[in-house]
Amino acid sequence: MAIAVVTGASRGLGQALAEELACRGWSLVLDGRDDGDLGRAEQAIGTHVAPGAAIVAIAGDVADADHRRALVAAAERLGGLDLLVNNASTLGVTPLPKLAAYPLPDLARVLEVNVLAPLALVQQAMKLLRRSARPAVLNITSDASVEAYEGWGGYGLSKAALDHLSAVLAVEEPDLVVWAIDPGDMRTQMHQDAFPGEDISDRPLPGEVVPDLVRLLDGGVPSGRYRLSELASLTERALEVERA
Repeated sequence: MAIAVVTGASRGLGQALAEELACRGWSLVLDGRDDGDLGRAEQAIGTHVAPGAAIVAIAGDVADADHRRALVAAAERLGGLDLLVNNASTLGVTPLPKLAAYPLPDLARVLEVNVLAPLALVQQAMKLLRRSARPAVLNITSDASVEAYEGWGGYGLSKAALDHLSAVLAVEEPDLVVWAIDPGDMRTQMHQDAFPGEDISDRPLPGEVVPDLVRLLDGGVPSGRYRLSELASLTERALEVERA
């Protein structure tokens, strides 16, 4: 039975990914900041759980060390850890400010949640990941990490740091697959917060992009930074290599 920790699982992409993993028979440890939101997500995800799988939901802040220890301890009680999904993140100040006016305490919070917390979770989880036959870390990044969008400096620099963290971790831990995945724009609350008052109904829902995201779990895609749109061709080439 494969086991995953999914942060930011109370809504959006995290919840949609957790639902798909549950359908595939994964046991899950779910994180979310708001206890009520996480409880509702746990109920929804629970309707997809395959026989024999388990779900543990723990509300808290990924920037809190005790909460991170609780997530990893829950995975250990389930039997180990095969996949760590660092999906939880914060957009930061809204409306999005220019860097010249960005309040530094708020920027420090963005970096703490989007960069330091994922690294700290990896550090906490490494003992369990090293026991897995196919250990993997999935870090959710953004095109704002590589494109210069006005107002996105705080969020973008945090995701750029996460990209580099992912690349270095992959070099230092060759037995661990580390993916940094840019899922593209989606119809999520975070995206709406970034564009207050705008109609974002043209963006896909998270559940619509998850099938491409879980292609990673079918094997063959090496560590690296990828746009979600690239995964279909990458996994197909990997399967062709395996069949050859």
